[in-house]
Amino acid sequence: MTSPHPEWKPGSKITTPFSDVTGVDLAELSQKERYKFLIGAIVPRPIAFVSTISRDGVVNVAPFSFFSGVSSSPPSVVFSVGTPPDGREKDTLANIKETQEFVVNSANEWMIEPVVHCAGDFLKEINEMEEAGLTPAPSTRVSPPRVAESAMQMECKLTQTVSLGDGGPGSSTLVIGEIVYAHIASDCYEKGRIDFSKYRTVGRLGGLSYGLIGETFTLAVPKVSE
Repeated sequence: MTSPHPEWKPGSKITTPFSDVTGVDLAELSQKERYKFLIGAIVPRPIAFVSTISRDGVVNVAPFSFFSGVSSSPPSVVFSVGTPPDGREKDTLANIKETQEFVVNSANEWMIEPVVHCAGDFLKEINEMEEAGLTPAPSTRVSPPRVAESAMQMECKLTQTVSLGDGGPGSSTLVIGEIVYAHIASDCYEKGRIDFSKYRTVGRLGGLSYGLIGETFTLAVPKVSE
């Protein structure tokens, strides 16, 4: 499919579907209102379904939608772990700090219900992968298990964590990790390219909404002469 407006030429004006804008001073919003604004504005967001393991061998898996790839050399990802209302450290973050390892598993259409189920606030001693009925698969380079049902699993070593905020509700810790090994379902991978129609990842929207990749189009970046 071609791009939505193939008739556009460099320098030509664009007609927008809106006529006015509303100013929003985020400093005047409550923490909850700011959160709702951000998750509604930044869409769709890919979901990092992160599996970790504690020093005691308890497996944890939880979804995080403030997530992105940030570098290809070294291949790296980042996701944000929010601070709960009671100020405690989430199990995922505690495990990563202990072991320096984690796995980012894809959140695909066929498994989205157990993914969302794992967002629940379970006790630290609960194996959430087992709780959700998901299958652990041994990793190649790290100790946390992969989620066998995920079409993609990226084994990561912790690069660094970055704290944002004052440690209260709404604060977060950025987790940056280097991908040291990856696994992808063979049906989704051909000639070095991923087939999105088979990959079927789910994106996080605002509120309780999620979405799938719909129509796609190709659009080349122009080559600008020096």
